[in-house]
Amino acid sequence: MIEVIKQQFNPQMSDAEKVNRTREFLQIMALKNLANQDAFANMAFVGGTALRVLFDLRRFSEDLDFSLVDSTGYDFAKTMAKMQRHFELNNLPVECNPKTGKTVHSTFIKFPGLLKELGLGAFEAQKLAIKLEVDTNPPKGWQTANTTINKTYIFSVTHFDLPSLFATKLHACFFRKYTKGRDFYDLVWYLGKKVKPNLELLNNAIVQTESKPLDITDATLKDFMLERIGSVDFAAAIKDVHRFVIDENELHLINPQTLESMISAMP
Repeated sequence: MIEVIKQQFNPQMSDAEKVNRTREFLQIMALKNLANQDAFANMAFVGGTALRVLFDLRRFSEDLDFSLVDSTGYDFAKTMAKMQRHFELNNLPVECNPKTGKTVHSTFIKFPGLLKELGLGAFEAQKLAIKLEVDTNPPKGWQTANTTINKTYIFSVTHFDLPSLFATKLHACFFRKYTKGRDFYDLVWYLGKKVKPNLELLNNAIVQTESKPLDITDATLKDFMLERIGSVDFAAAIKDVHRFVIDENELHLINPQTLESMISAMP
């Protein structure tokens, strides 16, 4: 499997991009295993990595995020144990300690020694990791879709549809407790695609985290977004997303003027 991963590289790549490519290869392996387990009967793929894998977003991502859509037969620890076994059968030692004590079930899938074997790390102790999370109580109103992925493997995943994904991204942009530049890179992508957000899901998400309704409508959405853009720390946003972008020139799009123009042009 080490040689298969190395096939993702070319001589022009920086070590940082090789690490991103390696993580992405492992993410695809993890998703394929979830499909093999029929885990998508229970959960839907969401977040920035979903945009990257499903819609070719031009930035890399670290985490695999999911929302529980059917709890029947769902067992996070059992699913992660099978995934760990899958990686080990492919000669990739894994450390995995699932946590299920909170609403969001999570684990870090760690690959000890992998970076050193790939020539990307000097020490055996360095561990490449993927964080995997399942929100077991997502806000209501989501809609799902199914997409077949053809990246190294061919398999299908269930995921939130684009309007629902956009709603979750708007919630992350404007209600996350810290500035995450990847959110605003993704926001530029959604605005460029002219996606209309799922407002039912957005409003339910706001009530869930803020304990008060904003009752955003089609008529008030632009004003809501324009007001919130004014409080974003764009310097922090660019610093956060910098190591994940494929083309650094795209960082110039993450600024209030560009976003305000794109928001104003929303249909």
